[in-house]
Amino acid sequence: HPEVEIHFGPNIKDWPAMTALTDDLIVKVVSEIHDPVTTTDELIPSGETSSFRSNPLGLAEFTLSRKDPAYVGRAKAVRALEEARQAGGCPCSGGTELSDEVKAVIENIKKAFPDMDAKKTAVGSTIYAVKPGDGSAREQAASCQKVLGGWANIATEYATKRYRSNLINWGMLPFLTEEDHEALSFKNGDYIFVPNVRKAVEEKADVIKAYVVGDELKELNLKLGDLTDAEREIILDGCLINYYRNH
Repeated sequence: HPEVEIHFGPNIKDWPAMTALTDDLIVKVVSEIHDPVTTTDELIPSGETSSFRSNPLGLAEFTLSRKDPAYVGRAKAVRALEEARQAGGCPCSGGTELSDEVKAVIENIKKAFPDMDAKKTAVGSTIYAVKPGDGSAREQAASCQKVLGGWANIATEYATKRYRSNLINWGMLPFLTEEDHEALSFKNGDYIFVPNVRKAVEEKADVIKAYVVGDELKELNLKLGDLTDAEREIILDGCLINYYRNH
């Protein structure tokens, strides 16, 4: 009965719209975890969050609450930059402290990549963890990062195939780094520019060249590991929901 309006309870919310992967990408590191293993329960706790299972944004407020309570605020601030871009502006507009910060980042990127178009370059957040995703297969460990504006994880390895698959299904890049976690070329609060990232995913590049943005760009080699053709399409489309719509 399509004519019948469905009424949702106050704690049942739709998923926010998710965009396809852009040609270039800027991510800000908003949490840095050096524990040998990070569990899914540390990424999104169980128990008190169960009443928000049908409220993606409500549940996301608990992300990393037991590990890094400042994460949510940092991620939401970066998400606001991307919302400004999607509204047709530049993420550097708005006159906020963070928009001024990303303006300086874009200016430094343009010194080496003058053709980079800020209005066509997604801005998102990422976390670094040595070995994230141990424990349950709770997909909210990934989806909560996504709805807060997450575009990637960076890890030495992923604790489980399921967590990595959940990142992919939510359109997040499961980056791998071979850098020693005690001597990373980036830190919490740094911006990383990934040029031609869409092309790299499409062409199955073994190594993706990224750059830690400062007064000068510092090269960072990232990998995605093995991906099926379908997984690549999911990342390109922005998430599994978009993939089903497009196929």
